[in-house]
Amino acid sequence: MLILRHGTSAELTVRKSRFLAEATPVASPEAARELWHERKNTYTNGGHIVFAFICGARGEVMGCSDDGEPSGTAGRPVLEVLKGSGITNVLLTVARWYGGIKLGTGGLVRAYTESAQLAIADAPTAELVPLVRFTVALPYIHYENVRRRLPEFAAEITGEEFAAAVTLSGVMPEANFTAFSALIRDLTGGAVVPRRTDA
Repeated sequence: MLILRHGTSAELTVRKSRFLAEATPVASPEAARELWHERKNTYTNGGHIVFAFICGARGEVMGCSDDGEPSGTAGRPVLEVLKGSGITNVLLTVARWYGGIKLGTGGLVRAYTESAQLAIADAPTAELVPLVRFTVALPYIHYENVRRRLPEFAAEITGEEFAAAVTLSGVMPEANFTAFSALIRDLTGGAVVPRRTDA
């Protein structure tokens, strides 16, 4: 699966109706719906802001809305474009400003499809790297050594707690977690094992 490096947008005019399509990275379905509501409150187009989203490591969570357009003419076509792109963790909204000429159901499907395609046609993407959240409680004697070696595992520390031991919390690519765990076990003679906290 792919993810967007950053948001993209595209505009299309069809028989005086203006379509603004915006693709934005999102972390969850809740974030997608929240951003859609923000756009609904921002655009004073008096019309429709159609949306579709795909989330999850395998693109397994998806949804869409016609937002008042005739059923099946807007949200579903936008979602189909997203599904064909191989991009996940993405929200694609299309705002429509009515130009006074009816497009008909076929015209709406074509316009929403083309708008969505334009928004992601040249979108900068990257491979989705599955991440794992972890925590590890280290004796102070090993703290500096482990901290120095974290870049080997592309680990990002999100929290440190200094008490009887130093507890590190962070994220790293899932593919690196086994090797990281082996390092910690070797350093501590098997006394310490990092724990996954993303389950």
